[in-house]
Amino acid sequence: MAKFGELALRSDDLDEILTEASRLVGEALGTELAKVVELQGDGHTLLVRAGVGWKPGVVGVTTIQVTENTSEGRALKTGKPVISPDIRTEKRFTYPPFLTDNGVRAIANVVIIGAKDKPPFGILQVDSRKPREFNKKDIAFLQSYANLLASAVERLRSNAETRDGQVRLRLANEELETKVAERTRELTEANASLRAEAEERERVEGELRQALKMEAVGQLTGGLAHDFNNLLAGISGSLELIRIRTAQGRAAEVERYVEAGLEATNRAASLTHRLLAFSRRQTLDPRPTDVNRLIGGMKELFSRTLGPSVQIEITLAGKLGLALCDPHQLESALLNLVINARDAMPDGGHLVIETTNAVLPDRPGTSTDEHPTNLPPKDYVALSVTDTGTGMTLAVLAHAFDPFFTTKPIGLGTGLGLSMVYGFAQQSGGHVHLRSEEGQGLTATIYLPRYFGALGNAAEVDAASGPPAQGGTGAVVLVVEDESSIRMMTVEVLSDLGYTVLEAVDGRSGLSFLETTTRIDLLLTDVGLPGGMNGRQLADAARQRRPDLKVLFVTGYADKAAVGSGLVEDGMQVLTKPFRIDALAAKIRNMLGE
Repeated sequence: MAKFGELALRSDDLDEILTEASRLVGEALGTELAKVVELQGDGHTLLVRAGVGWKPGVVGVTTIQVTENTSEGRALKTGKPVISPDIRTEKRFTYPPFLTDNGVRAIANVVIIGAKDKPPFGILQVDSRKPREFNKKDIAFLQSYANLLASAVERLRSNAETRDGQVRLRLANEELETKVAERTRELTEANASLRAEAEERERVEGELRQALKMEAVGQLTGGLAHDFNNLLAGISGSLELIRIRTAQGRAAEVERYVEAGLEATNRAASLTHRLLAFSRRQTLDPRPTDVNRLIGGMKELFSRTLGPSVQIEITLAGKLGLALCDPHQLESALLNLVINARDAMPDGGHLVIETTNAVLPDRPGTSTDEHPTNLPPKDYVALSVTDTGTGMTLAVLAHAFDPFFTTKPIGLGTGLGLSMVYGFAQQSGGHVHLRSEEGQGLTATIYLPRYFGALGNAAEVDAASGPPAQGGTGAVVLVVEDESSIRMMTVEVLSDLGYTVLEAVDGRSGLSFLETTTRIDLLLTDVGLPGGMNGRQLADAARQRRPDLKVLFVTGYADKAAVGSGLVEDGMQVLTKPFRIDALAAKIRNMLGE
């Protein structure tokens, strides 16, 4: 079943998915015959689309007429499973000859539903050469597989529609560009006035920019729909199988479905973080960061990522200044650049990571200059990754930071790596500069603002990890969260860690705890709260009454106004949703000095 789940998520071959589903369903129910019949466009004919155990000439050839006298017609009409324990004694329906030719005695039909406002895709059928009473567990199992098949069918149809829409938009853009060129030539040849020519060009170019903007929006939404449909299918499928196995009394088998669901959830969180980074809306925790030390701590990771075919060289500048940035996001950005470099060198090569202090003057420049031109003149810390790979053409460079733009084959890249790096650098007050020629490799340089000051504990870049440990200090934590499921999970985790936990659903009720003399050691609050008081306002009000109160903001989207332009005061930290339980525990232990 896990194999079919992976196939339904990754394969673009519908026949392969349907055949694998037939095989697995037949094996699970202990029968030799299983098939998927597809409802044709006329609404009156079913085609045996895929199956296992049948004689040659059945799959892909045999059709079944849909009438009220057939079990398939009854299933399609009612939408409910239809069972025939023995077709030789069955008086309700008629059956096509190919069933008796293959020795079929019993049939179970379950409808594969279609998308909203669309007809069913067809029927998942299981056949037995012996009379058989299919029980409720058998039917529940068939329905769960039919649901998985429906999700896979809808995913493939959605992908096809998205690709068709992108092709049409690309053709429209090409046609529009041709019209722009032709119209410009006509205006030049006619020797029209310069003012009229400028106005016409501005109008047409505006249309072109709008068309390109719509193409980017279509590319973004199409990529999002594709990736999130895949992830949601993995999560929902895992949950359904957990429910089925639990109902079957097979709870010992659910661990792999839990792991599959968690993996899909982590991938969805990673995708969301990359989108927030591109839009410059992610929650950052900027601090003075020793970039050389950060790179040194990632050497082993680089080696594992690059493999033996890529030679890595690290050149770190002496007396490198401190960069003011979020060290964890810098780690992620650097790893993205290294992975891109590895993929650009499929046959191996040479990769150089280099740091340097940079003072950028305010001067004009072009895309081929050593430094970007849109940064204010001041001191920066520069981090470069250079590879000897395939490089980029000027056309590819122009779109390198576009979301979901990728030159990799389908399924091998999301197109969010460079856009995430770009968004992180921009939000940090810096920039990313690419320098490349086709076949000559690429150099990607991240410029980050330089921090002039002492390197304290805030520059520590090591991420706390490991299993949650018991608090055991008797500390009291006030949890303010309006989402009930998150609040319940957080309260249970903290209680298991040995903390005394108070809980509130909004800022006003949380403030009522803080206005009492009740001991509270740490305030854990969501940033976006209902009721007219957000998490930052609650924290400010709490600090007026309890100046030494520790505050941990937990948020999935940080409004700059809510968190104070992205900055937090001493004794305040930020944790981004969704978070791992061990990360929450480590953060609280650190803040409480345990």
